Amino acid sequence: MKKFLFVILLLLLTSSVFSQQKGFGVGLIAGEPTGISAKYWTSEINAFDFGLGYSFTSSKSLLDFYIDYVFHNTEWIQAEEKFIVYYGPGARVKIFKDNSRLGIRGVAGIIWVPSNAPIDIFFELAPVFDFIPETRFDFAGGVGARYFFN
Repeated sequence: MKKFLFVILLLLLTSSVFSQQKGFGVGLIAGEPTGISAKYWTSEINAFDFGLGYSFTSSKSLLDFYIDYVFHNTEWIQAEEKFIVYYGPGARVKIFKDNSRLGIRGVAGIIWVPSNAPIDIFFELAPVFDFIPETRFDFAGGVGARYFFN
């Protein structure tokens, strides 16, 4: 375990300036759902955002998967640190022990990109409209961090 932490620390300290607006990143999200978060940039302003985790809001929930296509704006928040606002449409599948739900979602969030580190830290909220097997309104969201492989 100490070797693993040392390697992570070494990567963070010896990395050059990384742009988290390209490549692929993977990390963790805590919230609804809690699990794995990933992002794949398709351009400097667009990306696919994925999540796979467990939903703690229902005792019958087994798995929660979402995918969003997000747009990024670096000019809405002017600060010394780099903050990026993102938003976009997506879809969610929530699997239960006795049935499953399919819905559309809209996500909005803020990313903090630390200088000289290949990571981002984010907070997001996503209203969800389930339409299969029945209509239902729900919320998702959380806080997380991702490591980017460039």
